[in-house]
Amino acid sequence: MLFDLRGGRRGSVVKVVYAVLAILMGASLFLTVGPFSISEIFSSGSSGSDLAKPYEEEAERIEERLEKDPDNPQFLLSLTRSQINAGNAEAQKEPNGEVILTPDSVRAFQEADQTWTEYLEATDEPNVALAALVAPMMLSLAELATAYPQADQRISAAVEAQKIVAEDRPSVNSLSTLAFYTYFTGDFAAAERARAEAKKLAKVKTERDAVDETLDEYEKNATRYVAAKKQAEKAEKASGGKAPESLENPLSPGLGTGGLGE
Repeated sequence: MLFDLRGGRRGSVVKVVYAVLAILMGASLFLTVGPFSISEIFSSGSSGSDLAKPYEEEAERIEERLEKDPDNPQFLLSLTRSQINAGNAEAQKEPNGEVILTPDSVRAFQEADQTWTEYLEATDEPNVALAALVAPMMLSLAELATAYPQADQRISAAVEAQKIVAEDRPSVNSLSTLAFYTYFTGDFAAAERARAEAKKLAKVKTERDAVDETLDEYEKNATRYVAAKKQAEKAEKASGGKAPESLENPLSPGLGTGGLGE
């Protein structure tokens, strides 16, 4: 279930559960541009720290260079990539295939989020390969959000990164992923345009049908998400600007519900 509607003293209060985003994030790996193995992205077992160490050490070396040249886009690009790689290496893949972000993973992703922002300010031509790494990472952070503004900011960041990929490498996969992310911003018209472009590139009817089947489900979930967000905003306004209830993510109990974001 995406939404749990509960009554209260101020009427219906909406609690959004981000389980759906975790599910969709897993699906987005299928949609993301380019072939790859999930084993190349996430670590398994309990050796995450060991696997992350080379990336963390690399990040430290790059940070030393940035102290002397803080606006160097190549350094910022490399640092973002190292931080994402470290976060992926810290993630745990369970025997059932579920990927769990550890606190170290989240910390590395948050650092990458900040570095990516600095990188975008320092360059006029963002690296496409890096954007392809950033987009699903942003969705991972959105899934952990404990407030609508925080979740929306990260979903929007995922969309912007995926746009870079789709514009440079238009394909069924890249445009379908863009449509998927965009639905959750509430801009359904833009999502439909991306969907249409994806279907144009599909070579056979079965592929077009698969795009529609997948994105129809995402659109339904996004519609419920946007509707619940509006209800929550209305309830917050009615309560004098006080948020009636925080968001929870029951899929990440180890990270808590207090929020690891800003």
